[in-house]
Amino acid sequence: MTEPVCPVALTRDLIRCPSVTPQEGGALVLLEGVLGRAGFECVRVDRNGTPNLFARWGAKGHPRSFGFNGHTDVVPLGNPADWTRGPFEGELAEGRIWGRGACDMKSGVAAFAAAAVDFVRDTPPDGAVILAITGDEEGPGHDGTIAILDWMEAQGEAMTACLVGEPTCPDRMGEMIKIGRRGSLTAHVVARGVQGHAAYPHRAKNPLPVLVAYLDAIARHSLDQGSAHFDPSTLALTTIDVGNPASNVIPARAKATLNIRFNDLHSGASLSDWLRDQAARHSAGSGVALDLEIIISGESFLTPPGPLVDLVAQAIEAECAITPVLSTSGGTSDARFVKDHCPVVEFGLVGKSMHQVDEYAELADIHKLKAVYARILRQYFA
Repeated sequence: MTEPVCPVALTRDLIRCPSVTPQEGGALVLLEGVLGRAGFECVRVDRNGTPNLFARWGAKGHPRSFGFNGHTDVVPLGNPADWTRGPFEGELAEGRIWGRGACDMKSGVAAFAAAAVDFVRDTPPDGAVILAITGDEEGPGHDGTIAILDWMEAQGEAMTACLVGEPTCPDRMGEMIKIGRRGSLTAHVVARGVQGHAAYPHRAKNPLPVLVAYLDAIARHSLDQGSAHFDPSTLALTTIDVGNPASNVIPARAKATLNIRFNDLHSGASLSDWLRDQAARHSAGSGVALDLEIIISGESFLTPPGPLVDLVAQAIEAECAITPVLSTSGGTSDARFVKDHCPVVEFGLVGKSMHQVDEYAELADIHKLKAVYARILRQYFA
């Protein structure tokens, strides 16, 4: 019988691939070899220089096709001198594996790849197992998972359910499943007036009072009180910039940026309309224009409690001896793209060290994660 794939060893091999976004670094080549040798049909779905990998075991278009989604790209190191262990060495010490991507999320990819390979070798299912792995989750994201899903649609490929392997647990392995995510909207606001001498303000159109009043009004506004599965939406002002070095000059231009994380009571379009309406109200009659550039990076979504959520929760309880909380907290992930393709949830490791210097993952947790994923596959195809 073939030896099981060790998820820690595979994590270590992946960490040793320097895949700082947007570099592939050899990570997808490594996975293609591992999966290909196990009988997966592998296709590189690169787009506009972004590396992506699609792998399927089983029949194309099968009505039971369970998918895993994840990424092998990692964030930059920061100051390399701050690392006490080699960021691309995958050192094993203190019951942990260390290196960039150890937590986010090469361990998750290694765990689901190892579980999938062992599963199809030992108990070939009546169905298909699909892995959709991108090298562009930490970057712009335009040609990563979106590109894989576009290609799948064009090729008649489909997942009937999907699990994204991002770190989801705050402190203890198994304590949280993400069953949805808030939407995210960023607005860049530019206030345009007329420059003038500070001693003669009546001859100028100062953009600052109008911009400040607008920002104060929207920041004070309560968007909502939350919904059944979501916390209240939030609006955060992230920067206000004038760039005026002179104390006696009224500037002609000022700009600000804000971010809204919104629940299922809103859409990107409804919030955009509200922001523009408030801008029009505050600029009316002032002689100052408020121009907005709005970028919606993802809508809110929810996979309600049901068969997929129950399947994942039961596997976690069995392997981790804990009942997971069903959460929609945190930032965005590629699940925001997958949700338009099929039902999706997220479950992975404890995320305490992600994006930090000396990033790490607990070895025992990586083994548990593979066990959870393996149980999910067994039960899904049972």
